[in-house]
Amino acid sequence: MGWQSRYKVVDTLTHPQIEEWMAVNSDYCFGICDVGTDQLIGFARVLSAQVYRAFIYDVIATGNYRGQGLGRRLMEQIVSHPDLSQVECIQLFCLPEMMAFYQRFNFDLTETEQVLLVQPKSSI
Repeated sequence: MGWQSRYKVVDTLTHPQIEEWMAVNSDYCFGICDVGTDQLIGFARVLSAQVYRAFIYDVIATGNYRGQGLGRRLMEQIVSHPDLSQVECIQLFCLPEMMAFYQRFNFDLTETEQVLLVQPKSSI
């Protein structure tokens, strides 16, 4: 099924309507709380328009809870989420020492023509 058969171009949306749709439909947050303390102990955030790509920005487990499978559980939730499982690809940046962790979820190092551009903030 091609893009044209699944979607239609709408040229009548106002800027506020687009902003509202993006705010409601593009950010996915996943959390794990300690039921005893109600403290947030794991968190993940994904940005996607639900069509082409999704980008994982954070997968975090707080200090004392690291190594207990929280990151694995968050990643399982991300890759199995109904909206995110439909996108063409899910991408992320990670430290080299974390590659093996993400490879367990079928992420792999890829050669690309894209480059990472960074706008550094001055230290004024």
